[in-house]
Amino acid sequence: MILRQLLAWGAFVKFSHTIFALPFALASMAVAARDHRGWPGWRVFGLVLLAMVSARTCAMTFNRIADRHFDRLNPRTANRHLPTGQISLTNAWVLWGVSAAGLIVASFFLNWLCFWLSPVALAIICFYSWTKRFTDFTHLFLGLALAIAPIGAWLAVKGTVDWWPIRQSFALPLILAGAVFFWLIGFDIIYALQDYEFDRREHLGSLVVRWGPQNALQAAFLAHMLMWGFLAGFGLLSRFRVAYIVALSIILGSLVLEHWLARRRSLKWIHTAFFRLNALISLVFFIAVVTEVVFPGFRITR
Repeated sequence: MILRQLLAWGAFVKFSHTIFALPFALASMAVAARDHRGWPGWRVFGLVLLAMVSARTCAMTFNRIADRHFDRLNPRTANRHLPTGQISLTNAWVLWGVSAAGLIVASFFLNWLCFWLSPVALAIICFYSWTKRFTDFTHLFLGLALAIAPIGAWLAVKGTVDWWPIRQSFALPLILAGAVFFWLIGFDIIYALQDYEFDRREHLGSLVVRWGPQNALQAAFLAHMLMWGFLAGFGLLSRFRVAYIVALSIILGSLVLEHWLARRRSLKWIHTAFFRLNALISLVFFIAVVTEVVFPGFRITR
């Protein structure tokens, strides 16, 4: 019974999708630790993990609460937990409050900078859920919501914003945030293809509605190429070498395959492009960064 309830809550917030942004945050933490005072230890790692999972859960819960009326009308989402009553609205609000508190508490025990910025992070990640009501550029707000993850992880280790020298500066997490920003824009546009007709009928904003599926897919591809460029710049400034170059090749191939699959316009293929390939991209990136940090021989020496 308990396991069934836990699985229901995990499905409610799509806990498996945590794998998207979390590896980028942990990779940012690893590079920050390399350039700071060495590995931060299990305490910082655990607090960063708690903060990221809490933030993701908070954002997704708020999204489900805010969209519950649209989810009830949309055939694709009508069987979600709130529309069907599997989870009550009260319990959803409790989960939102607990996860928001989890982020704030974890930030408090990390450092004062993270603590004071945690309400700003909460505002950013929750605000996205309202944007489809007044703008077609809702994907940009989702990109921003996830782009703050690597910045937060960097600040968790550093505890301050250091601008110089360039290899140790705040440029690295900003570049990584830029990569996450464009990555999210690209695959959120692909995901929005599923609701093209519904969003048009309900006057909900998305670039797929604004530009049409084909033009929106071209914009998504451009966003993903920009994402790849940011990742290449991140590796260059981090002085990564062999493992990272291999990862960049795999990521580029995955992005191209993702768009080839998305153009088939089949719901099955969109799910493959959205989840499996993007999960692969984030994991490959994380493994490559950790490899470069742990084994300095894989990167250019000073």
